Amino acid sequence: MVFRPAGTPLPPSRGRMAFDLRPDGTFAESGLGATDVPEEATGTWTLDGETLTLSEGAAQGVPREMQVVSLDDDRLILKRREGG
Repeated sequence: MVFRPAGTPLPPSRGRMAFDLRPDGTFAESGLGATDVPEEATGTWTLDGETLTLSEGAAQGVPREMQVVSLDDDRLILKRREGG
């Protein structure tokens, strides 16, 4: 999954997932739900080495672990971990 900063020009899409990782350890996440209506969730996040964990409140399951593949000023690339 590739994430770009808010406001980055992107081609049209039926729906995109977005999240905001805040310095205080909380996050806000949004994406299309089962009925194609945007769903939002909030919770906490932690980073341990290359493992980003979204916990309590994550819309797509809790806890959810992802590997940070790459991070620079304009792009975050994550890979879902199996079973997480």
